[in-house]
Amino acid sequence: MSPSLVMVIFEVIAAASAGTAPTAFVLATGAILLTALSYAKMARHHPASGSAYVYARKQIGSPIGFLVGWSILLDYLFLPMVAWLVQSVYLNAQFPAVPVWAWMLINAGLTTLINIFGVVLSDRVNRVLTGLAVFLVLLFAAYCLVYLGHHQPTSYTAPVWNAHTSLDGVSTAAAVAAYSYLGFDAVTTLSEETLDAERTIPRAVVLVIAIGGVLFAVVAYLMQLVHAGGVFGDPQVAGYTMPIQVGGVFFADWTNLAGIVGGFASGLAVQLGSSRLLFVMGRDGVLPKRFFGALNARTGTPVRCLLVTGAMCVVGLGLSVETATSFINFGALLGFTVVNVCVIAYFVRNRRTRRVGVLGYVVLPALGACVTVYLLTRLSAVALAIGACWLVCGFVCLLWLTRGFRRPTPEFRPADTHADPNPATEPSAA
Repeated sequence: MSPSLVMVIFEVIAAASAGTAPTAFVLATGAILLTALSYAKMARHHPASGSAYVYARKQIGSPIGFLVGWSILLDYLFLPMVAWLVQSVYLNAQFPAVPVWAWMLINAGLTTLINIFGVVLSDRVNRVLTGLAVFLVLLFAAYCLVYLGHHQPTSYTAPVWNAHTSLDGVSTAAAVAAYSYLGFDAVTTLSEETLDAERTIPRAVVLVIAIGGVLFAVVAYLMQLVHAGGVFGDPQVAGYTMPIQVGGVFFADWTNLAGIVGGFASGLAVQLGSSRLLFVMGRDGVLPKRFFGALNARTGTPVRCLLVTGAMCVVGLGLSVETATSFINFGALLGFTVVNVCVIAYFVRNRRTRRVGVLGYVVLPALGACVTVYLLTRLSAVALAIGACWLVCGFVCLLWLTRGFRRPTPEFRPADTHADPNPATEPSAA
């Protein structure tokens, strides 16, 4: 979730929504927030680093947990590669003398090295880069306000709803905008490295969506005032031409830097989360334990898992951005759906012994599941086919690990100590 993402995809959302991009972002924020609330509940009950993999294993069963973990591997393994690829395309556009493949190797190498040295260093670097990216986006917003002071907009309400707006168009645009939030669940993969994880992680998950949603909607509103409607001369470069319009070429080059800086921060964060999922699955014995389930004694990080995710950049060397992003959403959205189902399963299993509300544990997660299933249906046929094949391979691996379900699914028992430390003092949820 790069802060500058709204500037990159604004023209797509504006065109699909007939000039009501901020409304589409607000709708997308509300839709994804339903799933974020489900992640927050599960993170409080199971503060372990495996995220959806652990939640499904605990609430639905180990075999389902394995398949969920396997499916989100499709997302987590390739998402760093996609982040580096997008980053490299931007850098190549800014510095064409260096080819895309060289930028890929540089980006993957730098982020892997930073993550190997430990989560503290990763956190510090990420804070600086994200802060810089946010600053540049806010600077762009300030330039938009100055521009609007000299060029009166035709309407202040048209960006919210206008004569060309339709519910179908806004919902279609919101479905596209919702993909901007994919990756927020990586917060939960750091549960075992977070102080007071039962309180901190749930708050962080919700705040990530809420803060990102407000930023996206406000900036989209200002951009929609500067450029009314959803018709663009060249939609692919509107994210660059609009900064030129409000601040000149020199300023546009600096706002383009926001995308580059934000992209590097995103790659750093997503690799951090990906390596933690591989580590937990290795610790459980689902993946080769000696290789994936070990932490480096000096840095306390899963170095081998980081090297594996770093090596995935090689896969992206021959791919376009469109191809690379076409299949990673399958694993993410399937994981989102299952986490919503896990909350309902928690209600069914604990409704007689613990204080769990129907609204928070049944109605909202059911709505969240409907949203994520709808987003799944919006994926391309290629993405669905690749996702289905990946799941079939996972099922075959599960059959082999369990010897045809004659043996239990591998599981790391000591991790159970993280679950529900204070079952008698559950807060009521709504």
